[in-house]
Amino acid sequence: MKQVLKRLIGAIPVLIGVVLLIFLMLRVIPGNPVLTLLGEHYSDAAIERLTLSMGLDKPILVQFFNYVIGLFQGDLGTSYKYSRAVSEMIMDAFPYTLKLACMGVVFAWVVGLTSGIIAAIRQNRLLDRMFMGFALMGVSMPVFMTSLFLQYIFAFQLKWFPLTSTGSFISMILPAIALGWNSAGSIARMTRSSLIEVMQADYIDTAKAKGLFKAAVIMKHALKNSLLPVITMMALQLASMLSGAVITETVFAIPGIGRLATTAIGNRDMPVLQGTILFTTVIVILGNLLADLLYSALDPRIRKGN
Repeated sequence: MKQVLKRLIGAIPVLIGVVLLIFLMLRVIPGNPVLTLLGEHYSDAAIERLTLSMGLDKPILVQFFNYVIGLFQGDLGTSYKYSRAVSEMIMDAFPYTLKLACMGVVFAWVVGLTSGIIAAIRQNRLLDRMFMGFALMGVSMPVFMTSLFLQYIFAFQLKWFPLTSTGSFISMILPAIALGWNSAGSIARMTRSSLIEVMQADYIDTAKAKGLFKAAVIMKHALKNSLLPVITMMALQLASMLSGAVITETVFAIPGIGRLATTAIGNRDMPVLQGTILFTTVIVILGNLLADLLYSALDPRIRKGN
């Protein structure tokens, strides 16, 4: 409990810095959100009226102070474009991101761990080269290229899946694969290297000398210790996916957090963009906290050090 409290206190300056940095950056970049909202036909009176109603006539420090006060009250602001509460828009979008992230994580964990273990067992053989080749491809290919490739082959040509997401399970399979392939590759490579390193330890040789089968030695002795760094990576990847898969959601037209942020950029909807960035920052911080706690729980040496 003491460790958790310490981590949470340490996250407060990070959140304050993110809020201040994003708030200032969004207000110094070129462009006027008022003109974006009014379109081509506007008058000076309309500009002045909308500027006053949005509170953009006040000094930046006053706007920032009002925004922080609203945050403490659970108010992320109101969308310039849609006149809706930002928190409400985020809560509407988050279930789509959550579903996509969970499916992507399951794909990444299952494929990554399985490939890494098999590659380590069959080191320097055909299966090892094949699995590591796919892992390298997943790590190297940009997400947008993977998404477009899957769309073209399995949705456009073979027509096995919808081209864009409709919210159903089957329509989320391709986005989940596109999102999870990179993570699966990283997990597979780390699992393989970690397992090979552990298999060279003295206690593994002792287990082999007792007459245990290689599979039993790996599952009972080597795998537990080799998965410590892998589990930490997996927790961080979950947080990363939950924070908003911007490219994947955009390509597959998924109305999640990532697409909400990109739409806000196009509309210069600063409250929505601020809200999504702050929300994803909190998720990443919690993901890092979860990774630290998992590592401490699985490794007694870390617990003693704390």
